[in-house]
Amino acid sequence: MEYRRFGPTDMTVSALGFGCWEMGGTYGNVDGSEIAAAVDRAIDLGVNCFDTAPAYGRGESESVLGRALGSRRKDVVVVTKCGVGYSDRPKGRDSRMVAIFGSVEESLRNLGTDYLDVLLIHWPDVNTPFEETMHALDSLVRDGKVRAVGVSNFTLDQIRECEGYRSVDVVQYGLNMFDRRMEQEIFPYCQQQGTGVMVYGPLAFGLLSGTFTADTRFGNNDWRSTGGRPGWNVGVFAEEHFQRNLQVVEELKPIAGARGKGMPHLALRWVLSNPAVSVALVGMRTVQEVEDNVSGLEWALSGVEMEQIDDVFARYGVDTHPDIVIDPPE
Repeated sequence: MEYRRFGPTDMTVSALGFGCWEMGGTYGNVDGSEIAAAVDRAIDLGVNCFDTAPAYGRGESESVLGRALGSRRKDVVVVTKCGVGYSDRPKGRDSRMVAIFGSVEESLRNLGTDYLDVLLIHWPDVNTPFEETMHALDSLVRDGKVRAVGVSNFTLDQIRECEGYRSVDVVQYGLNMFDRRMEQEIFPYCQQQGTGVMVYGPLAFGLLSGTFTADTRFGNNDWRSTGGRPGWNVGVFAEEHFQRNLQVVEELKPIAGARGKGMPHLALRWVLSNPAVSVALVGMRTVQEVEDNVSGLEWALSGVEMEQIDDVFARYGVDTHPDIVIDPPE
């Protein structure tokens, strides 16, 4: 397993992280025993970073992860979040001190632990002064309930404002071959500051798995059926782009195949080639998925291969740095 420095913290994380979004029932019923086996196998293979949130299945993801980790909790880095899921607040967000403290206590209960390794503000709450939010996070660190803190999906200006009150140890953003927006400002800034960077969606939410075809249809309860929210995922499943994007993936497959690898391996390795990235999060629900994803770390992309990838996107006219705000105002 490859390990990387996790920002200014004293933690080192595996380059491959275990994303627990799907544990919240995102794609159907969660098989607890199957998840537990996958978590055990991941730890055996060196995966030590697990990312969850109370918003994933209203606490179900945290609870499933806590049970799966059991006595191995002390061997891993657990990242969770707070600040969303409040129906009485604008955009469902609440990063006031009282809300953060309450969310942390609930997360500790769900996870069956007495501390969190990293706590992130899930989405910015612009209706609460960042000064209050950051003081709350700092208080949790001083009290020993949280080891490190950070933010997710904030703009660069918002990060800078937050850092006026307390350092941001870790950030989390989306990154994949189709969505490279964070390469422009956020990642260079994080490198300069020495901030830990977690990335989600390296497989473009399944598009870069290489398993979709022109006949692929998503269920009505699957967010991909409507194209998704462009601010969050640049609309890779939008009707006007989906068929073109499938062709792009088909053109990428030979690059992976020449190395004896599959599309998921190419996509994951591409994300990890970014020097700003500490850990790439991938959803893994079975032992087989864990083993397959870990095997994708045993190589590195050459400069020639990186150019070949960029040539494919250019040939199909894909704008990988679209001028789309990640969190547009309502």
